[in-house]
Amino acid sequence: MSLELKSKFDLSGFNTLGLKSEAEQFVRIKDVCQIPELISYVEEQDLPLLWLGGGSNLVLGESVPGVVAQLALTGRELLSQDDDSVLLCIAAGEVWHEFVRWTLEQGYYGLENLALIPGSVGASPVQNIGAYGVEVCDFIEQVHAFDRASSKWVQLKSAECGFGYRDSIFKREPGRYVITSVEFRLSRNFQPRLGYSPLSERFSQPAKVTALEVFEAVCEVRRSKLPDPAQLGNAGSFFKNPVVTQLQFEKLLSTHPKIPNYPAETGRKLAAGWLIEQAGLKGYTEGAVGVHKLQALVLVNYGGANRTDIERLANRVKQQVQTEFDVLLEQEPIAYP
Repeated sequence: MSLELKSKFDLSGFNTLGLKSEAEQFVRIKDVCQIPELISYVEEQDLPLLWLGGGSNLVLGESVPGVVAQLALTGRELLSQDDDSVLLCIAAGEVWHEFVRWTLEQGYYGLENLALIPGSVGASPVQNIGAYGVEVCDFIEQVHAFDRASSKWVQLKSAECGFGYRDSIFKREPGRYVITSVEFRLSRNFQPRLGYSPLSERFSQPAKVTALEVFEAVCEVRRSKLPDPAQLGNAGSFFKNPVVTQLQFEKLLSTHPKIPNYPAETGRKLAAGWLIEQAGLKGYTEGAVGVHKLQALVLVNYGGANRTDIERLANRVKQQVQTEFDVLLEQEPIAYP
């Protein structure tokens, strides 16, 4: 067997929340040929299998049974190009932010609003990552993966991925698809997307804005609000921005006329961070964990916390927001196991 399995592997440095966690077995996958081999092994042994990217969207338990496999596939390929666009195939193990920076260096545009989002390229379709009015599904042509249900390699076109707000078929059917690479269609002509206030307030003349300026502005805004996981454990935005019906929104507006809101397909999208802050929880601490003092949407690990600590805090936040606004927050990071 070409797999190098390690027993009782410390995962504390492999999840951005920095939670205490140990894998029963751990393996790093550097070649796609190892994927069917690993799946055969876990199925023969009847073991659970967790695929790990950058560990930025996980709330891990203290003991993770079975096998944790980190996808370390790398590579960037230009598949085709014309005067208007390029088609890229990017390996799942590439670091997302470094990939976004590279696209701008090459003169490929569209992803600049998604700068500094932690994690890997392979994880980006799962959560359908988004920020400042842009979602990654807008640029995904297709996803290459191994389908455990059919034991076949598959290519899923964007329309087959079931993308929604922070959602996809990969998230709804966890463990079924092992994403190995993603194809992105990017533009060669920059069109700024500055609809969200942190960007529109910075750029009064959109026609003169460059992609690099948008990229740097996004990085600056994110760094001013979001702590660096290398310095303070966190999983980025811990809650989705809730979408409420128009009737719910009008009721909230009557009591909170300044409530931030944005259009959504089924009503209005609210700012979860604002709701948490208004509920009096910004900067709140509870033992080793807390709500970040600058961005209430982020839960942080001050050191030595485990999943129980995070879950207790998350439940407190949800309960308090529901009591105050009658709005139920939904957690973004996935709890495992």
